[in-house]
Amino acid sequence: MSVRKRSWIAPNGEQKEAWVVDYRDQRGDRHIKTFARKKDADAHADQIGVDVRAGTHTPDRSSITIAAAGQLWLERARRVGLERATIEQYRQHLELHIVPLIGTVRLGQFTVPKVREFEDRLAQDRSPAMVPKLMRSLGAILADAQERGLVAQNVVWSLSRGRRSGASAEKRRRAKLKVGVDIPTPAEITAIIAHLTGRRRPMLLTAIFTGLRSSELRGLRWADIDLKKGELHVHQRVDRYHRMGRPKSAAGERTIPLPPILANTLREWKVACPKNAHDLAFANGNGNPDAWKEITHDSYRPAQVAAGVVNAKGRAKYGGLHALRHFYASWCINRKVDGGLELPLKVVSARLGHASIQITADRYGHLFPSADDGAELAKAERAFF
Repeated sequence: MSVRKRSWIAPNGEQKEAWVVDYRDQRGDRHIKTFARKKDADAHADQIGVDVRAGTHTPDRSSITIAAAGQLWLERARRVGLERATIEQYRQHLELHIVPLIGTVRLGQFTVPKVREFEDRLAQDRSPAMVPKLMRSLGAILADAQERGLVAQNVVWSLSRGRRSGASAEKRRRAKLKVGVDIPTPAEITAIIAHLTGRRRPMLLTAIFTGLRSSELRGLRWADIDLKKGELHVHQRVDRYHRMGRPKSAAGERTIPLPPILANTLREWKVACPKNAHDLAFANGNGNPDAWKEITHDSYRPAQVAAGVVNAKGRAKYGGLHALRHFYASWCINRKVDGGLELPLKVVSARLGHASIQITADRYGHLFPSADDGAELAKAERAFF
């Protein structure tokens, strides 16, 4: 590597000079970059020397923009057959959040400090839940580019590695779900149930008392509901685009007991449920799986408002239906069955369809009752039975 001075005379007769950094990268390819000032050329040469020795240097001429790398990432997602809903989420991450802020930056110029700057900008006007999702998508974009030989280093992962020591436990501590904030209380659920009406009632009751994911509820068939035994079997799912398939993991296929309030409601609904080609328990007027967005706006949120389960602005306190899945987890943890014994973590994890017990422990482990919670647990039980 060399830094040399270049002098020449311009067409107008003016004396010109510049400083040239001449080097070969880790592949042996030669590159030249020109600077107006010597100190800038020296600083660049020092950084290039470090990067070349580490094998992480990407020359500007072979570096594409983050926006272009993102499109390659999306193309690969489509090619390998990821679910349509997943691809749409990735597209929104890229086009609505990543490209507007850093889309024109070239991969070779994207450094760890710039990653941190991007993360800080996201935190200013994106929700705390959205920021890590966007950072994971950006990391996936750079990982795909790295596999293509378009960048030598994934600076997002470099930033993440620097935070791992001691950070994971703190992150889990901060992210603990709270009853009354993220999880409806038994009293709130009781009030909401009292205001559920029409054909939405059986579906929302199923969400409350089985903890099914939205895709699993859309795919639930009458053949999967055994009212005699009082249990429900999860064998398929339907995404928001009505594409049917098996659960995402082996743990997703499971059996869930039906409490009396739900079994009786489903028994009545089965008589009134319109017939459809797919034997779906919850289909709309066209015979397709019910749309969550419609249910949320037409029934779930209005029921909260009618029940007085609202935030400071008088709007529904729990915006998304996933809060009902959180409630089911909390309810299972705090139910006393089999002679006054709480359900063990393994059973709760199986009913939720988590791929590992650790997922259940991280999200809900802090909700397991202490020895002095007996009166509160008994009160919660009486709310429903």
